[in-house]
Amino acid sequence: MLCYLDNSATTQPRPDVIAAMETAMADGFFNPAALYAPGLQAEQRMDAARAALLSHLGTGTVVFTSGGTEANNLALLGHLHTRRGQGRVLYSAGEHPSVLEACRYAAHLGYEPVEIPLLSDGCVDLEAFAALATEATALIAVMQVNNETGSIQPIDEIIRIRNLQCPEALLHVDGVQGFLRMPLRVSAEGVNTYALSGHKLHGPKGIGALVLAPGVRILPISYGGGQENNLRHGTPNTPGIAGLYQAVSGYPVQHDMRALKLLLYERLRADIPDLVINGPQPDSPQACDHILNVSFPPVLSETMLHALEGDQVYVGLGSACSSRKNTISHVLRAMGAEAKATACAIRFSLSPMTTKDEVLFAAERCAQHYRTLRRFVMR
Repeated sequence: MLCYLDNSATTQPRPDVIAAMETAMADGFFNPAALYAPGLQAEQRMDAARAALLSHLGTGTVVFTSGGTEANNLALLGHLHTRRGQGRVLYSAGEHPSVLEACRYAAHLGYEPVEIPLLSDGCVDLEAFAALATEATALIAVMQVNNETGSIQPIDEIIRIRNLQCPEALLHVDGVQGFLRMPLRVSAEGVNTYALSGHKLHGPKGIGALVLAPGVRILPISYGGGQENNLRHGTPNTPGIAGLYQAVSGYPVQHDMRALKLLLYERLRADIPDLVINGPQPDSPQACDHILNVSFPPVLSETMLHALEGDQVYVGLGSACSSRKNTISHVLRAMGAEAKATACAIRFSLSPMTTKDEVLFAAERCAQHYRTLRRFVMR
């Protein structure tokens, strides 16, 4: 059976999403900047999509982007360009590469990029953050849910410390793995900017959004025709926006992801006593519903991945953006994970479409392959 458990990399678009995009291309193809009625109707559909996002995130401005990476870059670099190139840029050591690299690039703009350490469960070290968060802080970037380990970051505590110690610092949250899966609101006193991506929600690739809290000012990082409040230039991707709108509107409120994740973990633990958890305990409040990262030492990650692929069980190794670079996960390294765990880590990620049969089949095949492969480890 086909068993897709790599939903943190991408999700399968739902049929209603595909239908909405087909309609947008066939009947609603008009440019929303046009002054005639069909163009105005296309613009109204974009506004409806903005309202759908804000219904989950509060009031503010929605800027449509090509995905989470562009949204993160626009938030971070767009904010830094409004300042004079002085101060610290704080970012958690477990951020997605689109945040890590943008924050590190800030050094070229005159800022001091500083990593916030992680605890062994993959969550931000709040004591270390409090020591780093001085009045010189210009920007803070902490993701909502880690895309590799599923650790839920302590955003409320980050906000509390920021408001006490560096209230002028902008707080950006990469919500790509958190949006619709757990509540969060943007506001002037809390999360100031928030990034999301359509293809993680059973929507299409190539569409995402940056949500700005009221009063937040950023500058564009590209130039052109003045679309999206002069913040993101180019003709809007109206089919992608239609797909995102449908994905958000139809995302199920009730789902079994946490129960299925725990079932998967219990079956794996029962059959593989040497199993290692990478991240928070699966049933803890710091663990999200849909991501489970474990290691099967001494079986290497890629060996297990390809063995499962032969059974049509598809899993991940970590961030899909860097999975082909043959490097040790920067997230697991920042958590202080042992070398044997980092070399043998597998990420299972579920969606509301995941079934019990898929989870049971994946657990059974992992156990079978483990029993075979552990005898053929290079020394």
